[in-house]
Formats: sequence, structure tokens, C-alpha cells
Amino acid sequence: MILPADSDGVTLSLAELLHYQKQSVRWLPPARSIWSYLSGHHDSAGKGRGMDFSEVRLYQKGDDVRSIDWRITARTGKPHTKLFTEERECPVMVAVDLSTTMQYGTQLLYKSVQAAHIASLICWLTVAQKDRIGAVVIGNDRVDDCIPTARQQGPLQIMNAMKRAHEQSLYALQASKPSGVLLHTPQDKQYTFLAAMGQLHRLCPKGSDLIIVSDFNQLSESAEKRLKQLAQHNHLRLLHVFDPIEQGETAYRGRFWLGDQRRSLRVNFGSRSAKASLQQDFEQHQARLTALAHQLRSPLYSVSAGKPLLEQLGGMHG
Repeated sequence: MILPADSDGVTLSLAELLHYQKQSVRWLPPARSIWSYLSGHHDSAGKGRGMDFSEVRLYQKGDDVRSIDWRITARTGKPHTKLFTEERECPVMVAVDLSTTMQYGTQLLYKSVQAAHIASLICWLTVAQKDRIGAVVIGNDRVDDCIPTARQQGPLQIMNAMKRAHEQSLYALQASKPSGVLLHTPQDKQYTFLAAMGQLHRLCPKGSDLIIVSDFNQLSESAEKRLKQLAQHNHLRLLHVFDPIEQGETAYRGRFWLGDQRRSLRVNFGSRSAKASLQQDFEQHQARLTALAHQLRSPLYSVSAGKPLLEQLGGMHG
């Protein structure tokens, strides 16, 4: 199956997002994680619950001898035991970008649809591991948040929010731009991404797992600063969604409009120089993201909208 049965690659339905619920079992421990497949190597173990030190008290019959605090025992002459409490659960938060520059695809499906598929898989995988899942959904000119919630309620809330945001962004794009592909975001639209990072900062307790799914075309200097703040106290992952045409990869040989909401350019895809220029822009953008990820000490992954998601996760089809 190339895509979920209910997916047309352009619009977004709840049925196609529910498809990923049954896929999550493939990456549950002790299996390798989806991140190890995306990065091409074995990823470190994901977030797990440990034990936090609580206090020391006198040894009682039945206590584990491995928990004896030998320093205090030696000092007082009486055996003492260390007590631990279970580490506080921290949620997983996904920021999924469904804004205007995500609303196109030239081979298989829109970048926005691929981003929603990724977010859905992460949601179902998170609740399968009995963690809470929340989200910040970036639309055309607004940001919606879903507070971290456990069980199926969390993913369903997020999927409904993504469906609404996707419909609004798609409608706004079709009503405002000429026929063609939108590659870049005007500066006056970059505030939505920045606002989303601010929402993450307010919603997330320290120590959360944060996953940003975007083409990062709305990335401004202010947004970079906010990401650096988030990375100081959380586990941050960046997931870059791109379309093959951004790399100059297309079998099309005619002329087509590329642009943003302010200006557009008719590109001759039969020209090698035109394709080389697109590829150069893509490589510069990728280099910027790589440098940012290095500063954040965060892994950076890439997913193409030109291939099915499961095909990019170890060649799996479902």
C-alpha cells in the first residue's frame, strides 16, 4: 500500500491518521525506534522512567540490602536505607507545521499531509508506551494547542486539531496565491512559528520530549532563540519535511510558477541551471538547520513528501 486507504495526498482525513495506530506496535521496545530508522543508525534508548532519591531512614526488616546507605550506617553505627520515588512522568509534545509553505507536494503527497502522518504515528506510539501526548498545531495565521493527555483521548484531540488547521491553511492558500508552488514564507507570516515555540515554552514542564515537525521555512532569528531556550531544559528533536522539487528533482520539463505570497517566478524545469539553483537553496537551508541542531545538541531528521512514510522507516509497508 503506497498511502493509507483514505488518503488522497492533498486533503487530510481522520481515517488516514487512525491508520497509524496499528503501525505503532512496530517500534515499541525492545524493537528499534522510529528515530533509529530515520537517522540510519541505532538510536540511543528513548525516555524512560527511573527512580529519584527521596530520603534515608533506619533499616527495616525486608528492605533491600542493596539500598543500604553505607556512609550513614558507618557514621551512626546503625543501618540506614535509601528510599526512592518513581521519577515524575514527563509528556511528549509535538509541534506540527501545517502552514502555507507546507501546502504542496509534487510527487506523492503534500508536505503538510506527510507532517500530519508523522505526528499521528508519534502520538499513537507515545500513548502505547503509556506516556501523555500533547501538541502545538501551526496553521496559516494561528496556533492551536492540545494539552498533554493520556490514552486515546490525546491522539484523537490532536488529529482533530490537525484536520481543522489543515483545512483552514489549504483554503487560505488557494484563495490568496497564484497557481504554483509556495516555497518561502514572507516575514510577516513568520510570527506563527515563533508563537508556536512560545506555546511550547508555556505548556511543557522541564524534561519533556519535544518534537518539531516542519519545513522550517518560517524559522526566524527570534524563533531560533526560543528553540535554544527550549533545548536547555528539554529533549528536543527537529524533523525536517521536504518535497523533492526543493532539491530540483522532478521529471517535469516545462515552466511552472514558484513563489510566495508576495512574489512569484516562472521556472523552466528543463534548464539545468534552474534545478541547480533550487538544489543550492535547499542545501543552504539544510546547512542552516544542521548548524542549529548542533547548537541545540538536538538530532535532526529528514523526511521526504515524495515517498510513503513507512517506506522511509525501514522499508515497511502497511
